[in-house]
Amino acid sequence: MTKNKSVLNWVKEMEQLTTPDSIVWIDGSKEQLDQLRGQAVASGELIKLNEEKLPGCYLHRTKVNDVARVEDRTFICSTVPENAGPTNNWKAPAEAYKMLYDIARGSYKGRTMYVISYSMGPIGSPLAQIGVEVTDSIYVVLNMAIMTRVSSKVFDVLGDSDYWVRGLHCSCDIDAEKRYICHFPEDNTIISVNSAYGGNVLLGKKCFALRIASYLGQKDEWMAEHMLILGVEKPNGEIKYVTAAFPSACGKTNLAMLIPPEGYRKNGYKVWCVGDDIAWMRKGADGRLYAINPENGFFGVAPGTNAKSNPNALASTQKNTIFTNVVQNLDDNTVWWEGLNKTPPANAIDWKGNPWDGTASTEKGAHPNSRFTAPAQNCPCISPEFDSTTGVPISAIIFGGRRAQTTPLVYQSRDWNNGVFVGSIMASETTAAATGAVGVVRRDPMAMLPFCGYHMGDYFAHWIKMGEILGDKAPKIFNVNWFRLDDEGNFLWPGFGDNFRVLEWIIDRCEGTADAVETPIGFVPKADDINIDGLDIDFETLKSILTVDNAQWVKESEGIEEFYKKFGDRLPAELKSQLEGLESRLG
Repeated sequence: MTKNKSVLNWVKEMEQLTTPDSIVWIDGSKEQLDQLRGQAVASGELIKLNEEKLPGCYLHRTKVNDVARVEDRTFICSTVPENAGPTNNWKAPAEAYKMLYDIARGSYKGRTMYVISYSMGPIGSPLAQIGVEVTDSIYVVLNMAIMTRVSSKVFDVLGDSDYWVRGLHCSCDIDAEKRYICHFPEDNTIISVNSAYGGNVLLGKKCFALRIASYLGQKDEWMAEHMLILGVEKPNGEIKYVTAAFPSACGKTNLAMLIPPEGYRKNGYKVWCVGDDIAWMRKGADGRLYAINPENGFFGVAPGTNAKSNPNALASTQKNTIFTNVVQNLDDNTVWWEGLNKTPPANAIDWKGNPWDGTASTEKGAHPNSRFTAPAQNCPCISPEFDSTTGVPISAIIFGGRRAQTTPLVYQSRDWNNGVFVGSIMASETTAAATGAVGVVRRDPMAMLPFCGYHMGDYFAHWIKMGEILGDKAPKIFNVNWFRLDDEGNFLWPGFGDNFRVLEWIIDRCEGTADAVETPIGFVPKADDINIDGLDIDFETLKSILTVDNAQWVKESEGIEEFYKKFGDRLPAELKSQLEGLESRLG
């Protein structure tokens, strides 16, 4: 498939290390993938689902000790320990390579080595990057064929270049005590051993698209961010694009596939999904910031996804999808999970492979982190620009979190550096469902805390540098909070599709057609400028969730100061200045 010497030499090294019985180069063709699906069904690795109801869909079960990302077993292996920073686990590269190669040695014996060449982003796009992953898992091959652009054409683009990301995955014995996901940013290399769970073994996803790519972006003046990309189409056909970053459990996927309220739809408004999870952004020829979604599919959490919470996500799973660790309904050979509907199957098999009666069992049938891997093109609102090689121009960057009181519904930063400050202090409060301690503030800068491939202080500095590169064409930066509560703990804002009303104000601000009130934290809408027609929310309530309480923000600033201490002298002076400015404005 390729004459690239760096690829051939590396694959040969991996073959000598892992000693497979055979090697298959994956070209991404339907014929080859169909053959692999047949093999996986025959071996029991996949279960073919009802072809009439779920055409082209399969079910997979992982081992019970291998169901999620393992942050405590995830490492950044940089030559200098400080370059990994205080938010990452670190190992010395030489030590890590020896440990990993000792675990991987001979682990493909009796197995096949699959060599996957893939593009993160549209093949040939100047914003795209190329990777090669070797794996002993058909499940990984078939998931990568959904999540990335797997094709022999990737090698045509690569030519004889040595600039590509190497990925070694070895299932080994799925031993949790010997499970490691290690990143070598200085070597463009990722190694994952003793896992078969998607988040740890689909190496194009968080491993490449965020941890390695964030490091590459810093070196080459672009950005790899944990952000959705969506386009808002106005009745006149004009589309404005925004990116948005949220910590977990803050409605990121729902926003990415948002359906506008009925009144807006009747007037001709639409929302287009470019991506639900990751954005790669670079300055374009016209000076604006352009974004692509480096992925080609959705790796979504199944529980809670239903026709009400996210109809577009559910529709995306109805064909050519791989379901992992959900319930198998034996009556019609379909799938089910908690939150899909209120009629669990009685004659079923749970995610562990045991008989399960959903009408009587007190145990969950699907794992809480069960997944679907679905082609992005299945999504009813997928953007016509999804495969654009130039990407889409970004007008606004949105940060968000889950705060009961402190943060208003929406506010705009004062300028780019103030926006970097807003992103760096992103936080959510714990809930009773998640932990015994309610209301603990957990900071997750730019939603990148687990995914930044280098020192986060340097990452903040890179954001500031990008503002200098973009100048007056930089996107406006905003913060949203859908989760303000009343004294009884009820949400004051309806959320879901009605979040479009906030997007409308954000875009109007970008165009200079909406007013705002200056506050110590930034620019907040006048209540008149948020359209609440048809909502069960009164004007006074709206005013209350747009209020900035100085006393609460004084306390917040103390928490920010404490958080910033962990970055030491790598914290940019610009962010120290931003914090001082906030404290001064608060009086």
